[in-house]
Amino acid sequence: MAGIGPITQDWEPVVIRKKAPNAAAKKDEKAVNAARRMGAEIETLKKSNAGSNKAASSSTTLNTRKLDEETENLSHDKVPAELKKNIIQARIDKKLNQSQLAQLINEKPQVIQEYESGKAIPNQQIINKLERVLGVKLRGKK
Repeated sequence: MAGIGPITQDWEPVVIRKKAPNAAAKKDEKAVNAARRMGAEIETLKKSNAGSNKAASSSTTLNTRKLDEETENLSHDKVPAELKKNIIQARIDKKLNQSQLAQLINEKPQVIQEYESGKAIPNQQIINKLERVLGVKLRGKK
């Protein structure tokens, strides 16, 4: 190994820094200011919704207009008064209370309470269970 001298190491510190977050913006401002000083006409544009994930406002206004034009009052179907009366009458005829009836159809007592008060949203499966357990046709003609 002739001709190779002693190996030396460079111990000078190396500092690695991230660029300032607005470095590009500052360069742009400097270029714009320099161009202004030279008398050049400068046109700047502001980008709206740049970098955002928002849809165009036109679709929003269309939806809003549809909602404003809609005058119908929308709500869930409630248990009809005739069905309420039929459930209560059939339960009393079988000498059951609400919790016993609920247990027979494998539902919570609250479900029976809501049906009898008319607050429930009618479910055909529950009505079928009630008809089967009570032995009465609750809907339509008796």
